[in-house]
Amino acid sequence: MFLTGHTGFKGAWMSLWLQQMGTKVTGYSLAPHTEPNMFDLVADKSLSHIADIRDEGKVRDALMASDPQVVIHMAAQALVRESYRDPVATYATNVLGTGIVLQACRALEHLECVLIVTSDKVYENNDEGRPFVESDRLGGHDPYSNSKACAELLMGSFRDSFFSDGPPIAAVRAGNVIGGGDWSQDRLIPDCIRALNANEAVSLRFPDSVRPWQHVLEPLSGYLALAQALVQTPASAPRAVNFGPNPSSFCTVREVVDAFSARFSGRPGWRRDTGVNPKEATALTLSSALAHNSLQWHPRLRVAESLAWTADWYNAYAAGEDMVKFSEAQIVQYQSLPALRA
Repeated sequence: MFLTGHTGFKGAWMSLWLQQMGTKVTGYSLAPHTEPNMFDLVADKSLSHIADIRDEGKVRDALMASDPQVVIHMAAQALVRESYRDPVATYATNVLGTGIVLQACRALEHLECVLIVTSDKVYENNDEGRPFVESDRLGGHDPYSNSKACAELLMGSFRDSFFSDGPPIAAVRAGNVIGGGDWSQDRLIPDCIRALNANEAVSLRFPDSVRPWQHVLEPLSGYLALAQALVQTPASAPRAVNFGPNPSSFCTVREVVDAFSARFSGRPGWRRDTGVNPKEATALTLSSALAHNSLQWHPRLRVAESLAWTADWYNAYAAGEDMVKFSEAQIVQYQSLPALRA
């Protein structure tokens, strides 16, 4: 398995899960960009290349040395506000980086599938309020969202031009992911933790915006299910899949903050950020019907449970617990849960 972005929040969880399964993982990513970070806490044992996804030579050499059967490309500039601050770097990482990975994959002898992780924000969102389905038009108004849509267009071009008779390539689109181990700037849960630890109200830019909140293990389980389908039944496996939460988990930003704060510190409270902020979609929800029907994938956690698991993780970290064992226990517990049906 070759995993890009393995030092990031989602990537570190994926690497830990794969290693728990006994999978040999080769990771490729920049060094973690926060201190602390999930990657260092879980003592990642994968073979690790710390390098830029935009470096074509290093990506090619790392992939050739690994000679993987499965490639999961998660490396990205993943923050909307950062994409406004540095749009060129965002496009270079998210679009050019994807092209570099796919170009290097063309020379792999034993490759069986490639999974490109994009975003729920790839869709052209006119705030109609309906859940997006995989056949909806791609777009994205901000540089991050648009760069991810561009990455999917690039992926489609490479698939048609160079992989039509080769290993299958698919895109996965997930909702707003939460969970332990995220300390990124401009993300809701890390912003909550910083504010609550400072005994301050959480500053919210758009408290009434609706998002498809889900625990990090939910989409990761979907990625693994799709990768398995691409290898075992490539002819019938879908090439773009949404992985969203149960519809009951679609809720506003302020509802998430109130529930998380009560569980984490017992001091719920937020304030509206009255500064000038980039425009964001009022509503963003996903339909996961394709994942249900083609992969028999269903979410297992409601939003209240996802927030409780997340708060418990950070409380365990603050108490000095062994976070490898704690995180592995959450993975095992997640796998034992029944599927939620709409």
